[in-house]
Amino acid sequence: MPRFPIASRDAVPPEQVDAFDAIVSARGGEVPEFGPIAVQLHVPEIAQRGEVLRDYLRAGGSTLPNNIAELAMLTTARELDCQFIWHAHAAAGRRHGLSDALVDALRDKQDLPELSAAESVVINYGREFFRTRRVSQATFDAARAEFGDRGLIELTNLMGYYSVLAFNINAFEQLPPASDEPFLPV
Repeated sequence: MPRFPIASRDAVPPEQVDAFDAIVSARGGEVPEFGPIAVQLHVPEIAQRGEVLRDYLRAGGSTLPNNIAELAMLTTARELDCQFIWHAHAAAGRRHGLSDALVDALRDKQDLPELSAAESVVINYGREFFRTRRVSQATFDAARAEFGDRGLIELTNLMGYYSVLAFNINAFEQLPPASDEPFLPV
């Protein structure tokens, strides 16, 4: 059960009403009832500023291919046990070319199937960072060789951004809506 009520325009700080209206308008005029934006909308400036980074990373500025971006989000979701992000991106990852075998094995923490070089780099990079809070030189060098300087910075920030979202989702107990995707075993 969510720990906060649905955000309302009347409850936000007066100096942030314009930001609230902008976020709600950008989402079709509906106040989100669940998910990271539903949490952040209680302080609309946070949601609005995060949307700028999200737009860059997801909607046009990033050099990362869609399948790699989705895999980065799924790796983050799995490592942080974030049901909402998993549900939001597992089907999208499949649509963007991630194999069912990869998505299912990642979800279930099973041995991974054969991976492309780029897929292997993303998973190794994310797992190493989330599990040790560092990235070894060898892992860093492999990611840099695969994606270049710009792509590595984008990958790092994409995982970091989704970590912020996962923190909000997990801390405020935002569960995903029903879908065909199985829940993460946590």
